[in-house]
Amino acid sequence: MNITDIRIRGLAKDDKMKAVASITIEDSFAIHDIKIIEGEKGLFVAMPSRKTAEGEYRDIAHPINSETREQIQKLILEAYEKTLQ
Repeated sequence: MNITDIRIRGLAKDDKMKAVASITIEDSFAIHDIKIIEGEKGLFVAMPSRKTAEGEYRDIAHPINSETREQIQKLILEAYEKTLQ
């Protein structure tokens, strides 16, 4: 999988949600509304989600293995850090 574009927007310095990202995979498929969040253990990426009738949040789009999730998170957080500079 090749992420060909990452866009960071909505930078917020005083909020737990630091920004929102969009990625493009292989110039063919885009995923929007990926949240960059400041958690207790540092920054992490939350995939786009929807609230269910039971009040739970379920991811709309997400990686199906931890290796892909880590790759996406690493690239998004690197792009976020570059945006801050």
